Amino acid sequence: MGKINREDMLELTRRMTLKRNCFSRIAGAYLDEDGFVDGTFNKHFQKLSSKDQQRNLDIAKAVPFSDTNTELQEYVFREADKKPGSTWQLLMALKECGLKNDAMLDAFYEMFGEKYRSGGSYAIYFFYGSYDVPLKAKDKESLWESEEVYSFLICVVCPVSGDYEPGEPECGFLFPAFKDRSGDDGRMNVFQAKDGGWHTNILEVI
Repeated sequence: MGKINREDMLELTRRMTLKRNCFSRIAGAYLDEDGFVDGTFNKHFQKLSSKDQQRNLDIAKAVPFSDTNTELQEYVFREADKKPGSTWQLLMALKECGLKNDAMLDAFYEMFGEKYRSGGSYAIYFFYGSYDVPLKAKDKESLWESEEVYSFLICVVCPVSGDYEPGEPECGFLFPAFKDRSGDDGRMNVFQAKDGGWHTNILEVI
């Protein structure tokens, strides 16, 4: 596994505020302790109330803002991981459609629920975002021109209680990885909370 640059992650989180929001869509599912889906949602992010936007931004930021190279690590996909029907192929398709295909999302939830165990009910939150990565001058100051548009998915898994109230994030990922201020489809940044709680390692699922 390679190293993740903390500055890359902080650059992304600065676009995860109410005033500088990079997300256009949020989708997800609620699953019981046996991995069966209890319900799903798929909404335009900007149509959420300010309160709900902030709550979900806090969930999404848990991945890039986690402890770099300890809780958040880089995973490199092998060529064998990219075969037809693979999780990588499904994630690429979900990124390309901007989370607007419910059938593909349902396929991911079903696959995830079959393998993941959390010790209780949990939710899968998916965020689709895009970021116009600005060019950097030699003195590291940003220029106005955009170097590339980085489109990405953030997935976060949280335990839920009561009326689907989310607890602290357990695990998740950023796909494609954001490396050297650019998207890398051959890698993902994987988040695993080191909180002492029991849950399946997300790399055993994806």
